[in-house]
Parts: sequence; C-alpha cells; structure tokens
Amino acid sequence: MIDPGPILFYAAAAIALVSALAVVSQRNPIGSAFALVVTLCSLSIVYGLLGSPFIAVLQIVVYAGAIMVLFLFVLMLLNVKREDHERGQRRGLALVAGGLALVFLLQVGAVLASARLPKGPAQYEASTREMAGLLFSREYLYVFEATSILILAALVGAIVLARKEREG
Repeated sequence: MIDPGPILFYAAAAIALVSALAVVSQRNPIGSAFALVVTLCSLSIVYGLLGSPFIAVLQIVVYAGAIMVLFLFVLMLLNVKREDHERGQRRGLALVAGGLALVFLLQVGAVLASARLPKGPAQYEASTREMAGLLFSREYLYVFEATSILILAALVGAIVLARKEREG
C-alpha cells in the first residue's frame, strides 16, 4: 500500500506555490488576499506533515485568521480598486516579471541541483513549551515586540489614510 504522507506533502507544497504565484499576479487586491489565505492554509498542512502541529495550528489561527482579517479590513477600509495599467506600461511590467521569474527559476534549479532531497517529509520535534521558550527568550523577545508594533503602526497608518480620503 502507498503511504499518502509524501503525496499529500508534495500536493500541499504545490498548492502553496501556485497560490503564492496567484497572490502576486492578481490585479484585484481582495482576490490576492484570498489567494494568500490558501497559501497559508496549505503551508499549515506542510508543517503538520513535518511533525510540527503547534506551528501548523499557529499558521491557521494567527496568519490565516487574525492577520488576513486585518489585511481584508484595511483593504476594504481603504477601498482599494483593481489595478489597471496603460498598454505600454503593461508590456514593460510583463518583461520585468518574466525576467524575475527566470532568475527565480534558475535559483530554484541551482538549489535543487545541489540539494539531497529526502525520500519523504522529515520529522521535526517542536513542543509548545520549546517554541514559547524560544520565541519569548531574550534573544527573540525584542523581534517579537517590534513585529507587534509594526503591525499596529500599519493599522493606524491605514486608518489615517482612509480618513484623509473621506475628508478630502
């Protein structure tokens, strides 16, 4: 009988890759945000299959839940429209995007050529106590707090921008 673990792992990784590409290729910011939710959920599956259920749950609760609600709230608050470009500008953007995609594919190819891939997903042990101890240690506490302040500043900035548009 075939072990479904590696098949599910690679399927979730492929979905994460395709939906991440959809995030940056969408013209509609709401569609891009929903593609990001799909990316985060498929990454949660990958983390779960790698033997890290705590990080898998955090991925869903914190990122797909809280952060994406914040993103959608800000997008709807700012009333961001679909992005449209002129004809000449679209061609230039397509050339830049194609060049960057080629560089990306060359980098991925170089990494895969030099890497020894495992036959299946590796197992990592990470308990809640270990993760909390690492996250809230002196080493990472300031980074964690700086991230919270950055998210708060982004939310306040979005509210200020939305008020200026309504007043003007």
